[in-house]
Amino acid sequence: MEDLNWIYTENVKDHFINPRNVLDDLDSYDHDGYGKTGNVKCGDEMLFVIKVDSEKQIITDCKWKTYGCASAIATTSKLSELAIGMSLEKAYKISPKEIVKELGGLPENKIHCSVMGDKALKAAIEDYYRRNKMEDKIKKEETRIICECMNVSEHEIEDAVLEGARNYIRVQEMTKAGTVCGECKDEVIKVMNKYLRLHF
Repeated sequence: MEDLNWIYTENVKDHFINPRNVLDDLDSYDHDGYGKTGNVKCGDEMLFVIKVDSEKQIITDCKWKTYGCASAIATTSKLSELAIGMSLEKAYKISPKEIVKELGGLPENKIHCSVMGDKALKAAIEDYYRRNKMEDKIKKEETRIICECMNVSEHEIEDAVLEGARNYIRVQEMTKAGTVCGECKDEVIKVMNKYLRLHF
C-alpha cells in the first residue's frame, strides 16, 4: 500500500482497508429502507439499507455492499458513518462533494466513485418514504432524466460539466450516465455540449 501514499489520503486508505458498516447478510438485516443503484454487469453496483427511528425520523443504522473499486468502498464506508444518527432529511441531501471532503480528497479520476453510495442512500430513503406513505418528501426531479438505467438527470450532467467534465467519458465517470446499456450516449453528449456552450 506504500505505493498509494501519493494518490490516496490516509483516511481513504483506512476506509478501504477497514470498511465500516458492511452488509454481511441482507436476509438477516431487518431494514426499513432499501436502495440499489448500478449494474454488476458493467462492474459497479451499490446496495444500501437503513434502519430508521420512525418517531424522530433519524437513521439509527445502515449497511452497504458494493461491487466496485477501492475508492467506491472508501467513499461508501465514510458515507455510512456520516448517515448514522442523521435525520432522513439531512441524509437525503448528502452530496458526493461532502463525502470526498470528509475523506480529505480523492484523485480527480476517482471522484465519480462517490456518486454510487450517494445514489443508493437516496434510493433507500425514498424506499422508506414510500413504505410509510410519505411520498411528498421525495424530491421531484425538476429536469428530465437522460440516462434511465442510472437515473441521471440533465441537471446532474450540467453539474459534471461545471465540475470539469469536458468529454463523454468524463461525464460517464462522474455521473455513471451511459454505463449500462449506452442507448443514451447521443443525448448525453448533446446535453453536455449544451452546457459547455452555456457556461464556457
